[in-house]
Amino acid sequence: MNENENVILSADLIEEELKRERNKIRFRRIIKNTLYTLVVVAAIAVLITTLVLPVLQIAGTSMEPTLNNGDIVVLVKTSKLERGDLCGFSYSNKILIKRVVGLPGDEIVIDNDGYVYINGYLLEEPYISDRGLGECDIEFPFTVPENTYFLMGDHRSTSIDSRSTVIGCIPTEQIVGKLFFRVWPLNGFAILH
Repeated sequence: MNENENVILSADLIEEELKRERNKIRFRRIIKNTLYTLVVVAAIAVLITTLVLPVLQIAGTSMEPTLNNGDIVVLVKTSKLERGDLCGFSYSNKILIKRVVGLPGDEIVIDNDGYVYINGYLLEEPYISDRGLGECDIEFPFTVPENTYFLMGDHRSTSIDSRSTVIGCIPTEQIVGKLFFRVWPLNGFAILH
């Protein structure tokens, strides 16, 4: 092997080594950019779920059969509710889920069999599987105060809600949002209203 061949061989080796180093640098840059992108996406997702679309997991049986223990739901931040809406509200550092039964100014009567009358009319409640007066220590007829909502769980015999003075009517400022849809379990995915 002559000297020219050694120089060419050395130049080829140097070129190969430079190519490997450039590939390492490119690979590190791709990994770094990917990690930055993932961090930004995660931060945006956290902001959205905290500020606009809170995600909650249902604990307990007070909303059965509509919502079951372990279901995961998404709320939309709003305080404008209509009768029949499912909503989340802040109570004792927790977010509870109940159904809007009475609006501000409504007169509510619940008979001993658990039938609800709003302003003299029977409230149709196809979502109820067990009727009952439940834990109730308020007197009827009951008028919902201004800027508050009368909320009840769908599982009337176990739900502690606006029928009890422990919870009472929920002020508008305690409303976190309206349930938008259930995302878990996957076979139970549904838009809620």
